[in-house]
Amino acid sequence: MSASPSSNGTASASPPPESRTDIETLAHDIDDAMAAVADLDDAARDTAVQLKDALEALHRDVLVAIVRRLKADPRGKELLFELVDDPAVRMALSLHDIIKPDLSTRVAQVIEEVRPYAKSHGGDVELVRVDDKTVYVRLHGSCNGCSMSAATLQNGVMEVLEERVPEIEDIEVVSEPGPAMIPLDEVGMLDQSGWIEGPAAADVEPGRLYRIDGDDYDILLVRLDDQLHAYRNACAHQGRPLDGGQLDDDVLVCPWHGFRFEVTSGECMTVPQAQLEPFPLRVDDGTIWIRPSHD
Repeated sequence: MSASPSSNGTASASPPPESRTDIETLAHDIDDAMAAVADLDDAARDTAVQLKDALEALHRDVLVAIVRRLKADPRGKELLFELVDDPAVRMALSLHDIIKPDLSTRVAQVIEEVRPYAKSHGGDVELVRVDDKTVYVRLHGSCNGCSMSAATLQNGVMEVLEERVPEIEDIEVVSEPGPAMIPLDEVGMLDQSGWIEGPAAADVEPGRLYRIDGDDYDILLVRLDDQLHAYRNACAHQGRPLDGGQLDDDVLVCPWHGFRFEVTSGECMTVPQAQLEPFPLRVDDGTIWIRPSHD
């Protein structure tokens, strides 16, 4: 164990591994440091950036050597798979492109990059799902209902996808509702096929997780304040069920590896761009109905 000098000249032990700073705090610290670097004069900023690039190159070479050695040994390969489950390890390996994000994550990253352009024109674009080689998005604001704006944005997204995610061959705009509540005056207009009957809305208490499972669906239901949300009962990390997790205010914490998700959006706070799969939800005569998608 390494030691560092204390204020009185004696050596003090390094903090134990379990006391390490959490990922979100580390990410914020890095962002704050980079923001401070941006405010430096040109010479100081160039020096700081060169130092950062050199350290990142060194870290990547070391990580690549470690990963190659572990993969070369059956025992090491098993250990490597366990290490990747750790959010901090996974983030470090992803940052250095040693492990590649899955297809949906890479598409989500592209969508996030084009959103500022859409917002600058009074609209927005939302990733709905990635199905085989097709990306499905939903448009909001001025982009929704305007064929010219929609076509411009759709072509722009596809251009970036062709460069960054060459596996994708097409992009489609969809208009189906998200997981939020559907007004009761629209219920009579809905197609009843595919909807699953859930519990009474009054029985879903805030702060609890409800599981609704059947032969071909597994749904996680949660109430936050006066809003109900339904998601596929599968963590975006490894697909393990989330119903044994905990709610921390408006954050759902996975019981397996501690991944954190915003209840209102399904967005992963631990590994950016990961996303829970939302299901459309409505209330009819006090009963919750959910329409899950099927694999």
